[in-house]
Amino acid sequence: MVASPSTLTEIPAPSGRAREGLWLAIAAYGMWGLFPLYFPLLEPAGAVEILAHRIVWSLVVLGAVLLIRRRWAWVGQLLRQPKRLGLLALAAVMIGINWGTYIYGVNAGDVVETSLGYFINPLLTIALGVVVLRERLGAAQWVAVGIGVLAVVVLTVGYGRPPWIALILAVAFAVYGFIKKRVNLPAVEALSAETAVLFVPAVVFLVVAEVVGFGTFLGHGVGHPLMLVGAGLITVVPLVCFGASAIRLPLSTLGLVQYLAPVFQFLVGILIDHEQMNATRWLGFGLVWVALAVLVADAGRRLYDSGRTNRSGGARRGVGAGRDLEPDGRRGAAGVR
Repeated sequence: MVASPSTLTEIPAPSGRAREGLWLAIAAYGMWGLFPLYFPLLEPAGAVEILAHRIVWSLVVLGAVLLIRRRWAWVGQLLRQPKRLGLLALAAVMIGINWGTYIYGVNAGDVVETSLGYFINPLLTIALGVVVLRERLGAAQWVAVGIGVLAVVVLTVGYGRPPWIALILAVAFAVYGFIKKRVNLPAVEALSAETAVLFVPAVVFLVVAEVVGFGTFLGHGVGHPLMLVGAGLITVVPLVCFGASAIRLPLSTLGLVQYLAPVFQFLVGILIDHEQMNATRWLGFGLVWVALAVLVADAGRRLYDSGRTNRSGGARRGVGAGRDLEPDGRRGAAGVR
């Protein structure tokens, strides 16, 4: 959308989009944080089989949504944009790696380590925002990042080995989030394209698995295949929320909200799965929570200052309203185009 000077005052301020994006991000990460309760219910299916079912049934759900909304014109437009299509294909690979690794970690009893991966991920997301997009961080944010890096080092020592599950999860999802922001395609359409890229390999694997005999979709009653189909539904809902939030929020803000998912995962691992925590691991997670507290306090201060500025400057807004800044002082991630 291209705005003319006569219509700029009617355009909602980017801060409104940021608030909408924040609630969408909270919904997405809250649901992701509870995933460790679902995937163990899909046994005896292995991680790769569950991943394949997630891909297949996610595309089915998305296809139904697109059919209801009658939104197909984007497919032809996307096919005529090779660069954008290539970015979506790369995003598909990244989310496939993330999904598969996460399922493996949860079903292997390493829920706490998967939470570590998502504690690391916001640090990488913020780094991408600073290095690639030139987003600026305040002093408090830099302090929080420093504490977070120290926490990751302490937790790595506490595990006594490189936390491969955590590192793969963090890298794959940070890159995925960055690509989603660059593509800037509506959430349902983007996720449909990504799952379409992975659909054929997933179907081939599932067919071979059933023919050879190691597939579990058939021969395990009615409940098991229904649960595998349900993996598609629970996959689509939070990813749609995330995709919608990624084009509305700066990466540094997403880096803050992402802590919600690993907090829930950590609680599931400790309180429900009863995973063991030694003193070093507790110290590391304690540092993570200190970093989170610093970020939350700083974000609250920025929102408060932004509210005061908006109230005091509202009467003076005119043509310049189209240049409103996000609460952190940057242009909106999805401003007027």
